Amino acid sequence: MTKKPSVYTLQFFLLCLSSFLFFGSFNMIVPDLYNYITSLGGGEYKGFIISLFTVTAGLSRPFSGRLSDTIGRIPVMIVGAGVCFIMGFLYPMVGTVWALLLLRFLHGFSTGFKPTGTSAYIADIVPANRRGEAMGFSGLFGSLGMAAGPAIGPKIAVWYGLDVMFYASSAAAILSVLILIGMKETLQNKVKFHPRLLLIKPSEIIETRVYNPSILFLLTSFSFGTVLTLVPDLTVSLGYSEGDKGIFFTVFVFSSLIIRLLAGKASDKYGRVIVLKVATLFIVFSDLLIAFTHTPFMLMVSAVFFGVSVGMNTPTIYAWTIDLSQDHLRGKGLATMYIALEIGIGLGALVSGWIYGNHIENLREAFITCAVLSLIGFLFLNFGLNLTKRFVKPSL
Repeated sequence: MTKKPSVYTLQFFLLCLSSFLFFGSFNMIVPDLYNYITSLGGGEYKGFIISLFTVTAGLSRPFSGRLSDTIGRIPVMIVGAGVCFIMGFLYPMVGTVWALLLLRFLHGFSTGFKPTGTSAYIADIVPANRRGEAMGFSGLFGSLGMAAGPAIGPKIAVWYGLDVMFYASSAAAILSVLILIGMKETLQNKVKFHPRLLLIKPSEIIETRVYNPSILFLLTSFSFGTVLTLVPDLTVSLGYSEGDKGIFFTVFVFSSLIIRLLAGKASDKYGRVIVLKVATLFIVFSDLLIAFTHTPFMLMVSAVFFGVSVGMNTPTIYAWTIDLSQDHLRGKGLATMYIALEIGIGLGALVSGWIYGNHIENLREAFITCAVLSLIGFLFLNFGLNLTKRFVKPSL
């Protein structure tokens, strides 16, 4: 009998641990950045905390995709985590609103690089028929980091101060780098870095073969940007303490853990689109539930449903993107998908912050907007997939 290829190798688990530390690193500071910018006199710029971060993440994706396909997956991961490490030491030096916004802009380079290299590496080492399962499991660790970060960060800030919280963020980032040392590079025929590799033509930025998952990711990730921006204020308005304003993210992530594995396996067996249709409807329902939340119990229920929806949506889109990408352009395909993700999150943060305007009564309108865009994503899956075929270039 032929032995079934294994997904769960040592390299795979090291990548998962690295992702946990990396996502925990930059997410642990997010809940307190809103108060931080308000204390500096920039409360009206709350939406920029997330949107500026995603702008540079999106801008750097073509470069991280190109470098991932040329110099290797591991160097790209190390650059991303290294930027996160450096930024943590610079936040305590901030004294003005504009300096803080500049740091958020620069910090975005970290997520522009690390996840691109990680996803490409995982795609290299797992069997093609188990990509959904692998992306679901690796995403589980990233989600755990996203839950642990906002839950632990505010408590560190309350107990030890903001500066210690920022240094803890740096410590997590450098640990995510150290565990990559000694890992075997998976890219074949890699080349040495040269500055000319950063000269990218417009035609090299976007991988047209992954338009469909990218469009859907843009529409659905708008909700995630809105959640990151507005839910901390909603949580406090419902009676939670400042130290517990990350509780929504904890519940949201833990509710996504099991569903990530089940959805990944289901998409491997039944197809990506059918799973995404269900996931998108869950996102619509979750947005509406958050919009009409007025008690702590409703907030926790909405966190569960949002976690389930993201747990189905994200790993399935990752696997779909890899399915559609050519092997030698895998980094470019993933970078295109991540650009769409960053645009969606950034617009969600920016638009929702503008709608919200620091008035809790405006929150409902912001989340109804999210529900409408997610519903458009569902309609796209049902009626719009064929519209993108004329933009796809033939294989070279």
